[in-house]
This record gives sequence, structure tokens and C-alpha cells, in this order.
Amino acid sequence: MLIAKFLHLLGLTIWVGGMFFAHLALRPTAAEVLQGPQRLQLMRGVFARFFPWVWLAVALLLGSGLHMMAQIGKPPVYVSLMAVIGIVMMLIFAHIFFAPFKRLKRAVDVEEWSAAAPALGQIRKLVGINLCLGLLTLLIGSLGPLLH
Repeated sequence: MLIAKFLHLLGLTIWVGGMFFAHLALRPTAAEVLQGPQRLQLMRGVFARFFPWVWLAVALLLGSGLHMMAQIGKPPVYVSLMAVIGIVMMLIFAHIFFAPFKRLKRAVDVEEWSAAAPALGQIRKLVGINLCLGLLTLLIGSLGPLLH
């Protein structure tokens, strides 16, 4: 169970920490110092490098989470709530990856900036939602055992 907890925390750190950095530090700075095309190229490259790590984080979270839930039998409500929020986050990420990120890559690769900007805007909104859900899950995971 100790290794599963470590892998779970590792996945959470990679994913939520990456979203926090990208959404609250990288994106605003890029918007301040780069023109539209350069900003779109930067974010395309950042996501292309970050999203494989998110897929790894999803695998770690799902695998370790299911393993720990199987070990404890009937999970407490807070654990079930974390699992539901985690699945919602994974579905949102899959949508980001297969829809707006695909459009962003295609548009940036052919320098269609007017198509790339809305795709990046959609990614920004969905990452913001996932960041909030991830922080909520962290709160539930931290306080849940105290309230159980």
C-alpha cells in the first residue's frame, strides 16, 4: 500500500503541479511578453511535452487508486468522492487532448493563427476547471481522513 500511495501522490504532483504552473505562471507570462503567433507556438510545444506526462499521471492515479480501493474494501465516502472527481478530470483531459489540442497542433503547424487561438482558449478554460477539481480532490484527500 505504501508504494501505491507514493505512485498516487507522484501522479497527483505531476498533473496538478503542472497545471498550476502552466495556468498561473507560464500562460500569463507568455501573454505579457510574446505576440500571438509566438505564444501559440510556445503553448503548442509546452503541451506536446507536458501531455505525455499527464497520460503517465493518469495511469499512475488510476492504477494506484484502484489498487488502494481494492485493498480497503468498501471505501469511505471521501475516497469515493475523490475517485469520481478523478474520473471526471481524466475525461476532461481526454477531451482536451483529442479535441482542442488536436486543433491547436494542426492550426499552429500550418500557421492558421485565427484557428489556433480559440483552441488555446478552450484548453485554457478546461485546464482551469481541471486545476480547480484537482485542488478540490487534494483538499478532500487531506481532510477526509480527519472527518471520517
